[in-house]
Amino acid sequence: MTVPSWEVTASQGFETAWVELGADRLTARGRVVGTVPEPYWLTYRLETDAGWVTRRLSVTADTAGGTRELDLRRSEDGRWTADGRDLPVLAGALDCDLGLSPLTNTMPVLRHGLHRAGSVEDFLMAWVSVPDLAVRPSRQRYTHLGAGVVRYASGDFASELTFDQDGLVRDYPQLARRLG
Repeated sequence: MTVPSWEVTASQGFETAWVELGADRLTARGRVVGTVPEPYWLTYRLETDAGWVTRRLSVTADTAGGTRELDLRRSEDGRWTADGRDLPVLAGALDCDLGLSPLTNTMPVLRHGLHRAGSVEDFLMAWVSVPDLAVRPSRQRYTHLGAGVVRYASGDFASELTFDQDGLVRDYPQLARRLG
């Protein structure tokens, strides 16, 4: 088990996750505190199947307005649900992407070895907005630039992410940087 922590500059906050990395899967429990777009406290649990494909993301977000919960699941046949409601707009997506969290960039990078070898991969992601926990489709591109460096792009946003040898984000300019 590894316990990375990040200063999340985009939310003026911090994230710590307890991550178990297997040969082709991960499980993580995380806690996040942020102040942008509003003060919030968030806890999550992430589980993947073989190939680092999202199986479940459970999130609880507390704000001044109350508590929100999300249970996002991907079935073995690729069907996504949020709190039991079908999300056909996510057909074809393999991964979730928890907004303002560097951890969820790990799954597509590990699946395709992008932190080690050169390629360009396009993905449809189940993007979860923080702290409202709305789920939206997000088209993303990951491009291997060199050892441990991957360019991430989505819409008009792009950043060069640095990964460690395990595929966890070290530095995500404009979003977060790993502590320690």
